[in-house]
Amino acid sequence: MKFMLIMRGTDEAYAAYKKLPFEQILNEMGAYNEAMMTAGVLVAGDGLADDMSRNFVVEFGGDEPLVTDGPYGETHELFNGFWIIEVSGKDEAVEWARRAPLIAGNKLEVRRVTDETDFAAFADNEYIRKEEGWREEQASR
Repeated sequence: MKFMLIMRGTDEAYAAYKKLPFEQILNEMGAYNEAMMTAGVLVAGDGLADDMSRNFVVEFGGDEPLVTDGPYGETHELFNGFWIIEVSGKDEAVEWARRAPLIAGNKLEVRRVTDETDFAAFADNEYIRKEEGWREEQASR
């Protein structure tokens, strides 16, 4: 079962991180990532850049999608990184989420990633059938 751990911060957390040596943050995150790799549960993960000149939002609702540069909203609405883990179930996902080296003001939103069982009623759908091949293709890259 896969889960996505979505890292969310607050203004309080961002201010606190600025007081910490960046190498300390790198080492703590690196050790956490290494523990997940060693345990064989880490599927993917990345931090997200704050560079507003390269980031944008696409909003749907009008005749054409509207593309705007950031900011994206309130700090607590943003997320700045993620991990995808594959574990035996929710309890194990909770264990890994609790181990994240985050400081006060941060939150992890944990969401189960859908799999083929979520779409069993649509097994004959062309795109559901293609999905398996696409996953294999992505894994080989």
